[in-house]
Formats: sequence, C-alpha cells, structure tokens
Amino acid sequence: MSVWFPTSLPTLVRRERASLAAALGAPVIALGGAIALNLGLYVLMGRDPAAVVYAMLFEPFLSWASFSEVLLKAGPLLLIAQGLAIGFRAKVFNIGAEGQFILGAIFASAIPVWFPQASGPWIWPAMLLLGAIGGAIWASLTAFWRVRLNANEILVSLMLSLVAAQLLNYLLLGPWKDPNGFNFPQSVMFQSDAMVPTLIAGTRVNVSFLITLGLSVAAWVFMQRSFIGYKLQVGGLAPRAAGYAGFREGWAIWLSLLIGGFAAGLAGAAEVAGPLGQLQRSVASGYGYAAIIVAYLGGLHPIGIVVSALVMAVIYIGGDNAMVSASLPIAAVRVFQGSLLLAYLIAVAFVRYRLEWPRSAQRSVS
Repeated sequence: MSVWFPTSLPTLVRRERASLAAALGAPVIALGGAIALNLGLYVLMGRDPAAVVYAMLFEPFLSWASFSEVLLKAGPLLLIAQGLAIGFRAKVFNIGAEGQFILGAIFASAIPVWFPQASGPWIWPAMLLLGAIGGAIWASLTAFWRVRLNANEILVSLMLSLVAAQLLNYLLLGPWKDPNGFNFPQSVMFQSDAMVPTLIAGTRVNVSFLITLGLSVAAWVFMQRSFIGYKLQVGGLAPRAAGYAGFREGWAIWLSLLIGGFAAGLAGAAEVAGPLGQLQRSVASGYGYAAIIVAYLGGLHPIGIVVSALVMAVIYIGGDNAMVSASLPIAAVRVFQGSLLLAYLIAVAFVRYRLEWPRSAQRSVS
C-alpha cells in the first residue's frame, strides 16, 4: 500500500500581490477571532459569556450617555494613532507615545498650576499648544539617540515612557501637589478658562474631538496627497530606493517621531484640560499603548484608524460595564485588547503570505 505524507513543515511564501478584499477583511476576521477566543476564556473563568458580550459590545450603544463616553474615549486614541501610523508607515516604530502623552499633560498643566488666577479665552488653546510641543520635545530625545547614535527607537522611546511616569509622580508628590487635596497625588483643580469648551451639551465630549477629526483629515492629506508623505512611505517600503532617490533616512526619523510626539502630547493636554480638569496619576492610563493596536487594526490608514479607534473605545467603555455587571476583572479587558492585536497580525500575515507545503514524498508501507 502506498501513502502520501509531508516530509517537513510548511513555509510562508510571500504573495506576488495581496488581495484588496482580504486586506479589508483582515480587521473584521481579527475582531471575530478575538471575540471567539475571549468567549472561551470567559467560560473557563466561570463568567456568563452572553452577559459579558452584551455588556461589552451592546451596552455602549443603548443610551446617548454611554455612546458619548465612547466618543470621549475615542478622541485620544484616534489622535495618537494617527500620529503613530505616519511613523509606522515609514518604518519608524515609536512605542513611547504613552510617555509623550504624559509630557503633553505636564506641559499643558504648567499654565493653570503656575498661574491659577489667570483668566481669558486664550488659556485652553495655549495649554493644547504647549502640550503638543511638550510631546514633540520628548519624542525628539528618541530621534536624537536614533539618528546620532543609532540606538533602537523602540527601546529608547519605551524606556522614556517609564522616565515620564516617574517625572509625573515627582511633580504630583512634590512641587505640584495640591496642598488642599487631602494628601492625594494630584494638582489643584484648573480654573474654568483652562477647560476645553463642551461640544455637546449634557455630555463630556468637548471641542478637542473636532480638532481630532480635523487632524485626521490632515493626516490623510499628508500621507495620500503630499510629496513629503510620499517620501516617508517610500522610505518605509523600499529604503534602498529611497536612498538612491536622495530621500534622507535621518530626516524621515526626525519627522516621524516629532509628528507622533506632537499628536500624543496634544492628546495628553486635551485629557487634563477636558474630562480630568487637573493633573492626576490616572492620566497615564495606557492610551499610548492602546493606540498602537488602533493604528495597526486600522491598517495604518487614516480612514481605517477612525473606525478602529471607535471599536477600541467601545471595548474600553464596554469593558467598564462588564466589570460592574458581569464581574469581569480588568485584566480580562486588557487580554481582549492584546488578543485583538495578535489576531490582526496573524490575519495580516496570511494576507501577505501563503502557506506552501513541501513536495510530499511517497513512501511505501507494507
């Protein structure tokens, strides 16, 4: 009798051309796979999977109050992800957006903390601008080490996030601590002119959401219609060709990191001048890391990122609901986010590559 069986494991072979339909379907497949995987996890944890899915994926849409919180949460995720995606497409991996977000919050808070009696409509715009500059300055440290000393930008930006968190702790436990704050690590409450105006009455959604949408349009124009954006994409796709055409790698690194830092810093400023109303430790809530998932889930495309930011915001708000109504631990919500990124990377791998089995050998067995 003769049988066929493989002589070794299959290998990944790059496709000549990736299917557009497969590329567009990858995020949906990843979301479905992540949901299925986590449902199994909830069953193993002894939770009711139907109750978790209802709380996480449906409750955020059942009332205007819940959906407004989704929009509020989507704002910083969208803004940071748009900035990071520009760098990622240029193959500049800024993983330290969390630190740049914190520095943006610190820079913006300097005005109301140092000038608590100041008034006027100029304060909150100045805070947003100062926060964006602070984020860009923090990102410039990574750019300097990467360009001048060839240090890995992933490690440098990530470690600088830890430094930023310690700087925040120092300020809130030391010189910026509110003397009337019952010993809590937080600054004074900001005056009303330091708060970003509300956009939708009866909710916490503020004008910064409009700024975020406007900058998303600007990101699309920059990457799809400008020559500078074209040079960044060429540098990411074909570094040798970019060098031959005279596109400087150092310039691309500086620009990518400064844009990412500017966006993250602006998001941090909008957070303290918006829903928080003061500088707190909780400002470092992981937006910078979650935005990496948002950027990749959106295919690093400005329009896709808008959709993925809303999806991630729903998971955030729905996760809060599930913790209350289904007794889901917060770690499970973070596992959902991580598994979503993992599922997307696997799906994208099969969009770009196909499995090729080695020629099977015919063996005869008696």
